Amino acid sequence: MHDIKWSPSEKKVARRAYEAALAVALAKILAEFKAKAAQVATPSEMWDLEEYLRRKRKHIDTLFDYRYSQLTFVFAAAIREGYLDESSLAGLPEEKLEPIRRLLRWAEG
Repeated sequence: MHDIKWSPSEKKVARRAYEAALAVALAKILAEFKAKAAQVATPSEMWDLEEYLRRKRKHIDTLFDYRYSQLTFVFAAAIREGYLDESSLAGLPEEKLEPIRRLLRWAEG
């Protein structure tokens, strides 16, 4: 999976899907943050919220790795976490989609 070559058109599809998934992930975290922030009533809860954001940022930074060698894993994880639908990858050839599907099946199993 690490030596897969990406054509210019595949790179465009991948970039659009990546950006869309990242936007969904960030919007979800922002909504959760706002809801949690509205409930903060003590300094301790405020620091808990900071820790929540730190964990979420680390997760996003780890998940959304835009190296072509990692996109198979990124897309599989984004689909699994509900940030991306496989239809967003339309335009990628089967040789790119099958490893993503394999990872999804493996994660379910």
